[in-house]
Amino acid sequence: MEFNLSTFGLEIANFLILVWILQRLFYKPLHAIIAKRKQEIDQTLLDAKTVKQEAQKEREIYENRQQAWEQEKQAALTVFHQRLDAERATYLTNLQRELEQERQINQVTLEREKQEFQHTAQQRALKNAAKFSGILLQQTVTPELEMRLAQLLLQRLTTFDFSLSSGETAIKITSAYPIPTEFQQQLEIRFSNLCAESLTFDYQQDASLIAGLRIELGSWVLNANLKHELNSFAELAYELE
Repeated sequence: MEFNLSTFGLEIANFLILVWILQRLFYKPLHAIIAKRKQEIDQTLLDAKTVKQEAQKEREIYENRQQAWEQEKQAALTVFHQRLDAERATYLTNLQRELEQERQINQVTLEREKQEFQHTAQQRALKNAAKFSGILLQQTVTPELEMRLAQLLLQRLTTFDFSLSSGETAIKITSAYPIPTEFQQQLEIRFSNLCAESLTFDYQQDASLIAGLRIELGSWVLNANLKHELNSFAELAYELE
């Protein structure tokens, strides 16, 4: 194969023309497209970086908000527990106060019931004692006991101050047993010495007196008998009702 210089020159010319055409028609547009694409990629990366930074900021804001919310939640729980403890303490205090009041009321009620029971028992005891004493005395009393009571009354007559109205000169003397004449004279002498006016004496007998005397002088009534004492004993039981 022989080397042809003209052909070689034409080939070089064709190559240069081809390079110029490629550079003119293909390489510059391709370079422009690559540059544009690179610019778009750079812009995309920049946008992605911006988005990432914004996302990071949003994350930090979220984390800060979550932390703040957690703190608020803890603070709210603390306040709630404090209020709950305060309400519990108030409730317990009120409950203790109500229980104490209820205890005091129950104690007062029990004390009142106890006093009423003792009161009732005391009434029954006094009534039964009076009844039993009456029965016992009716079975055991003697005229001698009545005379002892009469002697005691005679001894105490000097301590009485009789203020008789006009016309009150009758003395009624009642006894459970007949009064001996000698003692009647002693009574009449003693009353005559106590009263300036002339007196009349009326003697009666009443077995219900059991023993002793009942003397009625005008508006005065002197009792020295067992019936009166038993009645006073029974009246004491009624006064306790």
